[in-house]
Amino acid sequence: MNFLSGFLDLVPVGLMQGLTYALIAIAIMIPFRILSFADMTGEGAFPFGACVCAKFLMLGLNPVMALLGGALAGFIAGLATGYIHEKAKINTLLCGILVLSMLYSIDIRVMGQPNAALFAFPSVFSWLPGDAGGYLPRIVMLGVIDVAIAACVLWFLGTEHGLAMRAIGSSVSMAKAQGINVKVYTLIGLGLANLFAALGGAMLAQNQGFSDVNMGFGVLVNGLAALLLGEAVIGNRSMTRQVIAPVLGSIIYFQLISAVLALGFQPSDLKLVTALFVLVTLLSMAKRKKRGSARKKLEPVGSTGN
Repeated sequence: MNFLSGFLDLVPVGLMQGLTYALIAIAIMIPFRILSFADMTGEGAFPFGACVCAKFLMLGLNPVMALLGGALAGFIAGLATGYIHEKAKINTLLCGILVLSMLYSIDIRVMGQPNAALFAFPSVFSWLPGDAGGYLPRIVMLGVIDVAIAACVLWFLGTEHGLAMRAIGSSVSMAKAQGINVKVYTLIGLGLANLFAALGGAMLAQNQGFSDVNMGFGVLVNGLAALLLGEAVIGNRSMTRQVIAPVLGSIIYFQLISAVLALGFQPSDLKLVTALFVLVTLLSMAKRKKRGSARKKLEPVGSTGN
């Protein structure tokens, strides 16, 4: 009974977290699934967006402009990663690590301090009707934002430019043969991905009234866990499912985290639990793929499956 009551108390908080971190899950999905580009910049873009948003609020800008400024900062971070990769021709993971390392120092320069309280400044949540501190209005607002962003991503991936990005992820050589500018579309894809990551950080900063340079620690693993969970639930065989998967997976993932906390685990255990979850999921996917390959080898040549 204690578990059930504890879990139910955490459900609204889990929903808010899931809808907020869904943006980082989308930011991971674009480079990993669409571009086949292993990018770690999101872990740096997330706090970068929060810090830029906090600075703009402290300068007196309205909350919407602060969110847009934070998102634009993430877009620039993504461009930086793509530019380093194209110019230096070094490993994609190393490019992301270099950029997120630089962003840590930039974050402190932007805010002038490692962290900042934002309770005295307005936020987009303070415009909500009724009790601005209540969970339901915030959950609805975050849900609307996630749905709008997912719809925009799905629409974009169906356009000529989106198809070009998907072609790059399928085969770079094929994309080049089709006359697609791989460098430009890779830059755009990384920029958009990290724009969403930074927007998520800015939304979190305004929601919790606090910004910190370390708030991005571990978000990449959380986003990856959410993405894998969403794909395990609804699959990724269509582009619609691929775009919905990170949002749905993020919501389910943070409810699982709520259940883990309700069982008596400490918040300090969550990194271990998340890492183990990702590891088990990856091992399960690898085993399933191996089983599928073995089954295909056993099928007789020319079999129709009837």
